[in-house]
Amino acid sequence: MSRETRSFAVIGLGAFGSAVATELARFGNQVIGVDSDERRVSQLSDVLTSTMILDTTDEAALREAGIDRYDVALIAIGRDIQASILSTMNLKMLGISTIWVKASNKAHHRILTKLGIDRVILPEQEMGRHIAQMLNNPVVQDYVSLGNGFSVVNILVPERMDGKELAALGVGKKHDLRLLGLMRGTEFHACDQAGLALKKDDKLILLGKRADLRRFGDTL
Repeated sequence: MSRETRSFAVIGLGAFGSAVATELARFGNQVIGVDSDERRVSQLSDVLTSTMILDTTDEAALREAGIDRYDVALIAIGRDIQASILSTMNLKMLGISTIWVKASNKAHHRILTKLGIDRVILPEQEMGRHIAQMLNNPVVQDYVSLGNGFSVVNILVPERMDGKELAALGVGKKHDLRLLGLMRGTEFHACDQAGLALKKDDKLILLGKRADLRRFGDTL
């Protein structure tokens, strides 16, 4: 198997797994989709690099299918926690270097963490926090949590700031934040450009702690 692109095995082709697998394939990666449900597999057979009907709780079947040759595995099995855990253990034994697993609940999350998984995902909670951040402050268009209280956020420039210089934002002085740049439509502008002035609907890309970002958003 060529290593020019990363290869992904997505196990469990429900709504979450299918969405991830489809996007990974759209980015040009090699993606195999695996599920025990023939209907789910057939729906993605023309979208992914390959698909397979397989019982992933069977280590021998996984090995025979060549899943061990993939760089990254995502286990997105839904409510069957036992199948998720057994599949995870099997992939660990196959030696796949990077394994992400979707957890169904906090107990499932704790078990997976004990298994030494690279990342355990609780999609509903993570998306809930994401949406809450944007609902809490309408100028926040998007954000990414970096851990240790730091985030990168995308903040919309309001009409009242149109035409003002970057210094008027108070970033790095009044606000303990770092301005990484701004997006104007589809164009990126570095914020060290001389004479760059703000325009309504520019999107500021800011790095800082959540509390500082929240205070900055409130001032806009």
